[in-house]
Amino acid sequence: MRHKREVHTLAGPYAMDAISAPDRASFERHLARCEECAREIASLREATARLATAAAVVPPPALKARVMAAAAATRQRPPGLEPEAAVRTWRTRLGSRGRLGSRGRLALAAGAVAAVAAVAAAVVFGVSNGGMRDQLSRAQASSQQVAAVLTARDATMMTGTVRGGGTVTIVMSHSMRELVFSAAALNALPASRGYELWLIGPAGERAVIMLPPARHDMTGPVVASGLRPGDHVVLTAEPAGGAARPTGPMMLDVVL
Repeated sequence: MRHKREVHTLAGPYAMDAISAPDRASFERHLARCEECAREIASLREATARLATAAAVVPPPALKARVMAAAAATRQRPPGLEPEAAVRTWRTRLGSRGRLGSRGRLALAAGAVAAVAAVAAAVVFGVSNGGMRDQLSRAQASSQQVAAVLTARDATMMTGTVRGGGTVTIVMSHSMRELVFSAAALNALPASRGYELWLIGPAGERAVIMLPPARHDMTGPVVASGLRPGDHVVLTAEPAGGAARPTGPMMLDVVL
C-alpha cells in the first residue's frame, strides 16, 4: 500500500494528467477526503493553464502541409522512455525530497509547462527556415534554463506587488545563483517606455533585461543570473531602449 505521505506527491502529475491508471485511482480515493490536495490541484491547474496560454503560438496557415511533408520524409526513431516510466522517475525524485509544499509543486508544474511549450514550438517552427530554427534553439535554451531553476532542490518562491498595478512572482535558486521572474497585470506603458529589471546590491546596480511585451496579461518568464549576496530585484520604467542605470522610481523592490 502506498504510504499516505507519498500519495500527496502525486498532486503535480495528477493535475497535469501525467499519471498511470493505478496511481490515478489511488490518488482519486485520497483526493475525495483531502481538502489540502483538492486546493493544490485547483491552484496548479489554474497556474499551468495561464502559463500555457502565455506561451501559445499562432501557427502559420501553411503549417499542416509543411508538417505532413516533413513527417513523410522523416525516418522514425526507435521507442524511448515510456511516458509512465518518465512519471515514475519524476515521482521518485519527489519522494527523495520528502513531501513538497504547494510552492514546490507549483514550480515543478511550471517547469513541465515550459518543456511542453518548447516541444510545441518545435512542432510549429521545426520545418521552417534557418532563422526560425535559430529562434527555436534560443527559445528551447531559455525554456530549459527556466525549468532548471524552477525544479532546483533549493528553489524558493516569493511574490510582490508593483506600484502602479500588477503582481510579480520570483522563483530563486541560491545554488544556481539564478532566478526566474514573471509578472501579471502590469500597467500598460506608452510605446516609448518599457519595464526594465535590475539586480541592485552592495556592488551596485546591474541591468538584467527589458521585459518583453505582455501576452494575455502575462509578462515573462525571464531569467536573471549571477545573483550576489545582498541583492535586491528592482523594477523601473525606462525608455524603450533601456537605461545604463535606473532613472525612474522603483516600482518594485524585493530583497533576495
